[in-house]
Amino acid sequence: MNKLAKIYVAGHKGMIGSAIVKKLQEHGYRDIIVKTHDECDLTDPGIINRVFEWERPDYVFLAAKVGNDNNTYPAESIYQNLIIQTNVIHVCYKYSIKKLLFLGSSCIYPENCKQPIVEESLLTGGLEPNNQWHAVAKIAGVKMCQAYGRQYGSSFISVIPTNLYGGPGAFYGLEANVLSLTIRKFHEAKIQKKSNVMMYGTGKVRRAFLHVDDFADACIFVMNNYTDSEILNIGTGKDINIYELSQTIKKIVEYKGVLAWDVLHPEDPIKFLDCSKLTRLGWSHKIELEQGIKKTYKIFLKELKKGTARLC
Repeated sequence: MNKLAKIYVAGHKGMIGSAIVKKLQEHGYRDIIVKTHDECDLTDPGIINRVFEWERPDYVFLAAKVGNDNNTYPAESIYQNLIIQTNVIHVCYKYSIKKLLFLGSSCIYPENCKQPIVEESLLTGGLEPNNQWHAVAKIAGVKMCQAYGRQYGSSFISVIPTNLYGGPGAFYGLEANVLSLTIRKFHEAKIQKKSNVMMYGTGKVRRAFLHVDDFADACIFVMNNYTDSEILNIGTGKDINIYELSQTIKKIVEYKGVLAWDVLHPEDPIKFLDCSKLTRLGWSHKIELEQGIKKTYKIFLKELKKGTARLC
């Protein structure tokens, strides 16, 4: 991407979109287009067409992601994701943008998948039931990007992130993620002087995490260095079990109590992404997990001070 290129980030107010905007600015890109929901409702194809006709972006990051509770709102989850990505992908073709980066999700991979998960595992087995609505929509987005590439020669690429964390606004609501929620849980236990913190499962399940700032950096790298229509995993290539993760968060938050484990609570299936394809392209993460947790905790404390976060 030329530094003078016009770049539209769809979903710039979310954790991922805001990180992409920040990272683009750090890389020296200045003509960044962002629109609020009132300015550009991504579910309305007429509005999106008018925005693209006026702005004429060269590159698009489709970071808009609907993360509704899939079990409670399955219809909203699949409908909103499908309509947003369909509208944006089609208008990118219509106005002949140079490249689109579509944000997928690791839930697109089969529930019982060989670990670590390679990109070729897509559509080789059944989906995890609780996330199937979101997964089906994201798979449709990946396949739509590939279809437009095959039929029209559009340069539409799809990336699949591992578990993301970090960034403001990730401690409540739809932007919340497991690592940020755990930081909040330990801080609340510390302030309320609880003798223990209850964790779910056995603590043996392993998870991989990537700081959202690193993910944003990877997205820009991929936009500049990857042209294949096949999906690309993005992560650190490292994982950690939940017990070790909890102990690390406990130390950083300076919680003095003990951990308790609800071993009867069901644990989500492991999804450890094989990121060797990305590594071979020349990208690697910069923020190690403990450093990233410290950064995230500082953000949480700042949000508490500003009143944009709260204790339960």
